[in-house]
Amino acid sequence: MGTYINIGNIPFQSALNGEYIDKSELISVINATLNTERRFSCVTRSRRFGKSLAAKMLCAYYDKSCDSRQMFSNLKIYTDPSFSHHLNKYVVIYLDMSKMVSIFKDCEDIVERIQDTVTKDIIDNYPDIETRQGEPFQDYLLRINEKTGEQFVMIIDEWDAICREFKPESKSMDNYISWFRGMFKDVNAARVFAGVYLTGILPIKKYKTESALNNFTEYSMIVPGRLSGLFGFTEDEVTTLCTKYNMSIDEMKKWYDGYKIGKQQSIFNPNSVIQAIYNDECASYWATTGAYENVAQYIQMNFEGLKDDIIKMLAGGKCKVNTTSFSNDLSIINCKDDVLTVLIHLGYLSYDGNSQECYIPNKEVSGEMVNAVNANGWDISSVTKTLHLQ
Repeated sequence: MGTYINIGNIPFQSALNGEYIDKSELISVINATLNTERRFSCVTRSRRFGKSLAAKMLCAYYDKSCDSRQMFSNLKIYTDPSFSHHLNKYVVIYLDMSKMVSIFKDCEDIVERIQDTVTKDIIDNYPDIETRQGEPFQDYLLRINEKTGEQFVMIIDEWDAICREFKPESKSMDNYISWFRGMFKDVNAARVFAGVYLTGILPIKKYKTESALNNFTEYSMIVPGRLSGLFGFTEDEVTTLCTKYNMSIDEMKKWYDGYKIGKQQSIFNPNSVIQAIYNDECASYWATTGAYENVAQYIQMNFEGLKDDIIKMLAGGKCKVNTTSFSNDLSIINCKDDVLTVLIHLGYLSYDGNSQECYIPNKEVSGEMVNAVNANGWDISSVTKTLHLQ
């Protein structure tokens, strides 16, 4: 067990000790991709939608350094045909990129520092496998595979933290994407990795019209695929919680529902629901999520029609949006549609793929959007009067 390699199952056990909503069916989806051409997955949701918890669950399930069978015995995945086949069978490399950014935030050579840090941890687990000065990280993993026959499952949480935190003029993001390409698009990647799983807020950056890592299957707020109900709480799940804790489902819906994600017509913000349960009160817990402090800078951009659309949505309306033009890079915002798409990924707006419209999902988000709008000095007195009556 190490800091970055085979971290064990204790972090997931801590989640199970609390109020845990079973999302273990995610394991079945990822199992079906292992050792296939679809072994590369990227899941993006706004913060506090359960991404990190899911990553810890996958670590506990795949990590060969621990025995997690009993831990999963009461979860849905336990009866899945693939459960025993992949349980605790792989060497897991787990990276929390938000932690890496906090450690190396001012370092332009952050990618090299990350590689060096992780390599040192792996060396402790494979002391008999030689390292070579200046060799690519993926070459070292390949040599481990050749000597031991072991494959890796690599799990990278908050993969886009570097993209969000480093300045646009920095070369760190391009170096970072190049590092990923070297690892995951190399001809030997299939030998080294049984699977790779990324989480983040933003989908993978586009160059021209194509993803920089086009071998990844992406599951986003806009195109969630088979994972639409596996992040966030469904209405049935929240109803069960409300019954257990004697809380009003109608109040929960008003405050935290409203996300339409793929085939799921009703998805609640899970962090806010749990906060309301623990505090025995529906209130705004949105401001504590941390990802939304810079939203005001996006809505103040002087794109034609943007202000009118924001005010329309604050009044309860919906607006058309083309989500395909955004390059998944917060430093490249070229039009109103890009701003609205960013707000969808951040969770400030919900998106209806059938009508290709966006809207403000619930009371909690409306309040925070009003705060962002007020920070820009907009006169929305007529809208706020309507909101107070709701």
